[in-house]
Amino acid sequence: MIRLNIKKRNWAGYIACICGLLYALPHYWWGLGISFGYPGDFTAAPDDIASQLFSYWFLGTAAVIASLYGLSFVYPWGDKLPRRLKLILAWIGCILLSVWGFAFFVMQFLYAIGRVVPAPAFTAMDAHPMAVWGYFWYFLFLCWGISLGFAAIIESRR
Repeated sequence: MIRLNIKKRNWAGYIACICGLLYALPHYWWGLGISFGYPGDFTAAPDDIASQLFSYWFLGTAAVIASLYGLSFVYPWGDKLPRRLKLILAWIGCILLSVWGFAFFVMQFLYAIGRVVPAPAFTAMDAHPMAVWGYFWYFLFLCWGISLGFAAIIESRR
């Protein structure tokens, strides 16, 4: 029987990896011109090469790297990274992604009860049938942030 020297699995690292990949993959197909899952009017997105390189290809690649970072909490090669740096980056990601995701739902709630009126530029975007994808993307940010927080907690107790 072959025994692999794998440390105790950090389930939150797997979830952070999956969230990163779920964020990355659509950016690549959007860069190829496929509009599926785009949260708004895909034809209204900037069409210049610099915007596309950053918005689709750079962010997609950054998310793939971030998903590999999530796996650093799971596999032994992650122990080669400085532990303190891993924890600090995880907490920064946790806070930023969780706040970003949660803020969307707070704003949607405030719109729904009439406490906030969206700016005219955003009213047209929010009226687009594809705007419903925003709920998926911001829920993904929330899950990604929370999973990074749990990964940091599990890692700090290890």
